[in-house]
Amino acid sequence: MKEDLKSMTLAEMEAAFAALGEPKFRAKQVFVWLHKGARSFDEMTNLSKPLRAKLDSLYDITAPEVARKQLSKKDGTIKYLWRLSDGNCVESVVMQYHHGNTVCISSEVGCLMGCKFCASTLGGLVRRLRPSELLDQVLFSQIDSGLPISNIVLMGIGEPLDNFDAVLRFLELVNSPDGMNIGMRHISLSTCGLVDKIKLLAEKKLQLTLSVSLHSPDNESRNKIMPINKRWNVEEVLAACKEYYEITGRRVSFEYTMISGVSDSPEQAELLAKKLSGMGAHVNMIPLNDVEETGLHTSSREAIARFQSILQSHGITATVRRTLGSDIDASCGQLRRKFEKNDQKGAADSAD
Repeated sequence: MKEDLKSMTLAEMEAAFAALGEPKFRAKQVFVWLHKGARSFDEMTNLSKPLRAKLDSLYDITAPEVARKQLSKKDGTIKYLWRLSDGNCVESVVMQYHHGNTVCISSEVGCLMGCKFCASTLGGLVRRLRPSELLDQVLFSQIDSGLPISNIVLMGIGEPLDNFDAVLRFLELVNSPDGMNIGMRHISLSTCGLVDKIKLLAEKKLQLTLSVSLHSPDNESRNKIMPINKRWNVEEVLAACKEYYEITGRRVSFEYTMISGVSDSPEQAELLAKKLSGMGAHVNMIPLNDVEETGLHTSSREAIARFQSILQSHGITATVRRTLGSDIDASCGQLRRKFEKNDQKGAADSAD
């Protein structure tokens, strides 16, 4: 089986090339080509044909195909469904802001976490992505859209900290000065609250932004919508966040989905403000993108405004996320889910 070349760091590539009797600078040439989006060794015209043939016999170059692309007529948001080399699909979303272009990428095919409001987890976990497959989402979103990517959010399909080693390798690759050179302060990583991995991440002292999907301040409500809370409850998650802040000096952002009758009561706003007091926390309130299979619905504008007002009255910074791509299934997992359903329907029709 061929080795995945794009998942290698430059140092690893140099060592591999040295073992082949090639000089270090050849490794750097290949590294640069890969991080510019080369899909084959034949494109690497500053390498000799014999070297290209040798590399092709030893290594694979990952490059996803666009299975589906949707462009929002409302705000220019682009949603990609990428088909990977094994036929599985993942999603990425390119969003345009005044401060630059952000891509939200997936870390896994499917998800183990089982959050009740999320389409990503409906089919469970299929497999975890390789570092190259995370990088490809950023790289080819930029190439296909023609929009320079300046910010990355790991908040698509999957739980990033469930794919810890691959995600850390991806961060190193995308941060490389010889690659896309996207700084850590321009990267956000979202987790549903894997406390052990939050602590491991803190030890790395990376300057990225950690976002924690809290979605409820009380264990009773959170247990109902986030099974992970039965492993690590609200108090344990918040304690890990405080430790993360103390070690890294980077404040934690909290994602809070506004779900009607589940997470949007004034009492929950008061409790959330109390539990986040003194943390310098930012709460990113997210109106729920309705997913047909969940039976859950977004909070009313009045409930969202009231919740935000209560948090702010206690000195908690709270913003309501602008809804982007609502006309193109931009919520995590929606497009992949519809694509799979259509594939299954097509297969059934063919069988008939």
